[in-house]
This record gives sequence, C-alpha cells and structure tokens, in this order.
Amino acid sequence: MIPAGTRGFTLLEVMIALAIMAGVVLTVLGAVNYHLGVVANERDSTAMTLVARARMAEVEQAPAKGEGSFAPSHPELKWKVELLPATIPGLQKLVVRVQRASDNREVALVRYIPQ
Repeated sequence: MIPAGTRGFTLLEVMIALAIMAGVVLTVLGAVNYHLGVVANERDSTAMTLVARARMAEVEQAPAKGEGSFAPSHPELKWKVELLPATIPGLQKLVVRVQRASDNREVALVRYIPQ
C-alpha cells in the first residue's frame, strides 16, 4: 500500500507544468511561423530574380525600352525595361525591373551595355 502523502502530483504542480509547456509550444509555433514567412519571401524573390534575368537576356540581344507582363506563366508579375545614359562615355545603363502588383515588391537588375 502507498502512503497517503506520496500518491501523485498536486493540482498546483500540474498547472505549473502545463503553463511551462504552453509557453514552450507558443515559442516554437512563433519561430516556425516566422521562418515559414522568411522562406516564402525568399522563394518569391528568387522567382522574380529568375524571370528578370530571363527578360534581361532577351533584351540584351536587342536593347529597347518597354513594359509588359509575364502572362500566362506569371500573370501577377510585370516587367519594365529602361535604357538610361551612363556616367561612363560609350555605355548605356540597361535596367530591368520586375514588380508584383499585389504588394509592390520589386527586383531590379542593372547591366551596362555598349551604345
């Protein structure tokens, strides 16, 4: 037979243990949520950079100003090409911007090309 004073945990001990566990679980969930947001942002930035590089490669063949979208593959992304004078004689600054309309995030690639 078990003595009366050693039968189990008190209600206070159980409540303290549950409070500690709740704090740990909330901390872990917050960290996971934060890192999922970081991963999503990096994925979006990578996708925008890749389509900007593809557009840059096309524009380098025949430099010209213009704008458009990447529909149907990426209808939420719009591109804009600018040819600007460079500070170095004989060069032009080619800027390709890719912007997502929903949150106005933008990736800009710059390359200097001969005139």
